[in-house]
Amino acid sequence: MTEKSVSEMSFEEAMAELDAVVGKLDRGEVPLDESIALYQRGAALKSHCEAKLKEAEEKVEKITTGPDGAATKTEKVDGI
Repeated sequence: MTEKSVSEMSFEEAMAELDAVVGKLDRGEVPLDESIALYQRGAALKSHCEAKLKEAEEKVEKITTGPDGAATKTEKVDGI
């Protein structure tokens, strides 16, 4: 089976694979050479997940309402 490119993965796919990589490394299931490759794959998956989260945070907006309760504008949410 060919590994999917990290850049093509959704956040959920990358997190699931990262979890599997961490599990294999924690259990010591693989030889040293393969452990190094898994570690490198895990680092790429972690970076990808962080980028996806940052992207999602930038899309989150706060809706401001007027006195009548109607939406008047949206603005970026600070501190996420």
